[in-house]
Amino acid sequence: MSATLSSTKSRAALRVSARVSGELLLVLVMTAVAVWMLGRMWSVIWPLIVGLLLTTLTWPTAHYLRRRGWPPALAASVVTVLFLLVAAGVAALIAVPVASQSGELADGVVEGIQKLREWASGPPLNIGDDQIAGAFDTAAARIQDSIGSMVTTVVTGVSTVVNGVVTAVLAVFLMFFMLKDGPRFLPWLARQLPGRLATDVPTVAARGWRTLGEFVRSQAYVGLLDAVLIGIGLWIVGVPLVLPLAVLTFVSAFVPIVGALFAGFVAVLIALVSNGLTDALIVLAIIIVVQQLEGNVFQPMIQSRGLGLHAAVILLAVTLGGSLAGIVGSLLAVPVAALIAVVWNYLREQLSVPEEEPETLASPSGVPS
Repeated sequence: MSATLSSTKSRAALRVSARVSGELLLVLVMTAVAVWMLGRMWSVIWPLIVGLLLTTLTWPTAHYLRRRGWPPALAASVVTVLFLLVAAGVAALIAVPVASQSGELADGVVEGIQKLREWASGPPLNIGDDQIAGAFDTAAARIQDSIGSMVTTVVTGVSTVVNGVVTAVLAVFLMFFMLKDGPRFLPWLARQLPGRLATDVPTVAARGWRTLGEFVRSQAYVGLLDAVLIGIGLWIVGVPLVLPLAVLTFVSAFVPIVGALFAGFVAVLIALVSNGLTDALIVLAIIIVVQQLEGNVFQPMIQSRGLGLHAAVILLAVTLGGSLAGIVGSLLAVPVAALIAVVWNYLREQLSVPEEEPETLASPSGVPS
């Protein structure tokens, strides 16, 4: 005998579905408004985020000095100066060897272009010098025609560089103030909030701070692993400037996707102009293998262990962040996902009902059975 649908239960289900849909729609609208507001304030939010990440990287040293009795301002000043010195040392470690061998690299580039022309003039392309000259003339004409757009691109690039410098300066100043006054922030925040928020918000903020520290440390581990593996590969192949390239690989690991592409391009180019096409292809293969291992094995494993996120969640977060906000989205995808997990876990803790212990069965005489 087939069962018939209950009109009462159907109406109740529709009412519940409509109510839940309306609540979800309201949440989505509020989320969109919050994202729009963050976008309008991005010139302030982005330096704050960078300063916060730098603070998580340098806080252990400042905390050690403060525990030794150093005044907060002195500890923050010393750590900030040390950070700037380390950053300058890393830049020098990359730039000085490259500058010292710039002549050899320039000669290698000229020789590589000449070899490319000789290869193009032979079979199967059989491109003559007159055809190459014609191609250069055509390219020069196109450049002259598009000079306006090139000027616009250059101006945009200069503006981007200036904004980057301003962001870096603001981030360093914010890092100093966070190192100096950071421990007083949560007590101050608790005094500003009413009722239960005075407990909930500082607790979530403290957990989020620990999560950001785990993210920065895990990213440093991944960058170090990349630098060691690629550096060993370059040393075995015999590519010059192994140490600067390894340092560049480590630093660029903090910028997802673009950082790896830039470091790999530089390594392949140096291998090409100094060792030839065969070694350049070997270096390219080494970099591809290491980057695939890092992106699909090492990074998800290390970050999932430190952040409490599954490796698949990290991969999906990076993909979604890159599709929504490009490089910045890829950079912030993992910490944002980890912070969302922190908030979700705290909400679950507060909304969960503690399980009641099962009652002990008793015999009629009152003695537990």
